[in-house]
Amino acid sequence: MSAALRADLALVGFGNVARRFSRLLEERRQPLARDYDLDCRIVGVATRHHGARYDPRGIDVGDLPDGGSVTGGGHSPALHVIDRLAQSDADLRVVVETTTLDIAAGQPAIDHVRAGISAGCHVITANKGPVAFAFAALRDEAAAAGVNFLFEGAVMDGIPIFNLVRETLPVVELLGFRGVINSTTNHILTALELGEPFDAALERMQAEGIAEADPSLDLDGWDAAAKAAALANVLLDARMSPHAVRRTGIQKSDGERARLARAGGKRLKLVASAVRGPDGRVSATVEPVELPASDLLAGLNGKANALVLSTDLLGEIGICQLEGSLTHTAYALLSDLVTIGKRQRTR
Repeated sequence: MSAALRADLALVGFGNVARRFSRLLEERRQPLARDYDLDCRIVGVATRHHGARYDPRGIDVGDLPDGGSVTGGGHSPALHVIDRLAQSDADLRVVVETTTLDIAAGQPAIDHVRAGISAGCHVITANKGPVAFAFAALRDEAAAAGVNFLFEGAVMDGIPIFNLVRETLPVVELLGFRGVINSTTNHILTALELGEPFDAALERMQAEGIAEADPSLDLDGWDAAAKAAALANVLLDARMSPHAVRRTGIQKSDGERARLARAGGKRLKLVASAVRGPDGRVSATVEPVELPASDLLAGLNGKANALVLSTDLLGEIGICQLEGSLTHTAYALLSDLVTIGKRQRTR
């Protein structure tokens, strides 16, 4: 049996997802060691408002209070822990970026990813911003530095959309996609169909940590637009930002429309789509659409998501996520970590 790879991790952002990821690392410590020869430890934590903590011996994040309050700090907590991580003698040095989405320009997450790559660290993120705004540049920088930049948790939590295409669809050309990819709005629309108040459905998503910290990102369609841009950039080489996505969100007045659609045998869904036109350009849209009951996307209830890929050789391929939670997103980070370990073994 080969010696275990030691992976030192620095968490940039310590909100709900990062805290669940840190617990998941402990819960899966034995299978990580047994099945993947990975010995993982968190050595750094950085938050925007509470500074940074770094200890090369490892940090017990259970000692950190909720909300990510840490000690130490400096001018830039993220860059502080990334610089320290770069000095580690671990087999794998991994930056785990989970700060909140900035819909204006994807910052400071893009700078965090770029700093990790420049420091010779692998980077995994659940933040849509870097992929939605700067995927091609960051991909190329990571390749030049000989490190990984992975982001499975950016869209549909732990469901392997990017892995599916990258690892299992060789020589297949993707022509476009359409999907329901925002759990909060799908839950709200489902609730509205049944006569539940808009605000009550939103508050439930906020209480579960599913809704964005700024819920207008969900309701106005920005979260779905960022995911659509990320998917288009990675799967269709679109090189667009969320601001290039034609976008219409949902509002309280959609309750009547949702109920009428259901009464007529249809379902109202917030659909994100993208397609490559005859001129080679990719266009993307997020908007409420009334779908026939026979449509796969129409059957999604509550927090369920689904994506339908349009391909040249296999026709349409659908992948569904029937539930979404913090554990699903945290698992995506864990999955990316395992992928990095596997790639290190095969070098």
